[in-house]
Amino acid sequence: MAGTRKFVKPSTPPNSEINVTPLVDVVLVLLIIFMVVTPLLEKDIEVRIPETEDVPVEQMPQDNSQLIVKLDADGTYSINADPVASDDYVNKLKRMLAAKTKEDRVVFFVADDKANYGKLVAAFDGAKQAGAFVLGMATEDIPLAPAGAPAGDPGAAPAPAPVQ
Repeated sequence: MAGTRKFVKPSTPPNSEINVTPLVDVVLVLLIIFMVVTPLLEKDIEVRIPETEDVPVEQMPQDNSQLIVKLDADGTYSINADPVASDDYVNKLKRMLAAKTKEDRVVFFVADDKANYGKLVAAFDGAKQAGAFVLGMATEDIPLAPAGAPAGDPGAAPAPAPVQ
C-alpha cells in the first residue's frame, strides 16, 4: 500500500489561451476614471499679454549706443555695420564696451541663415570675453539708421525693433 501512488488525470486538457475579460474590465474602469478626472484637472492660467503698437521705422527713436554684431554667410563679422577682422573682433568690442556701465553692456547678434554656427558661437564667446553683460539674438536683420538721422557714435546702428 505504501509503494503505489495514484494520480488524478484531468478530464479536459489545460487551457493555454489568455483570458482577456479581466483585462478589458480593468481598462474600461481606468478609462472611466480618466474621463471623470480630466475635466477637473483643467485650470486656467492667467496670461497678461502686453499691448503692442505698430511704430513705423522712421519714427523709432535712434539709440546710437546699441552694439549690433552681424555675422555674414561668408563668416565676416561687422560691429554696427563696420567690418571687423576676426583677430581684432574681441579687442574692438572690448574698447566699445569699456565706456559703458555693466548693465548697459548689451550686445545684439544678427546672423545670416547660411552662416557657420561655429563662427556664431565664437562671436558669443568673444563678446563675453570682451565684457558683455547681456547677449541678445535678433531674428530679423536690423535696418541701419536713415541717411538724414543724426550721427552719434561712428558706425552706430539703431536699436532693434520690438518683437511683436
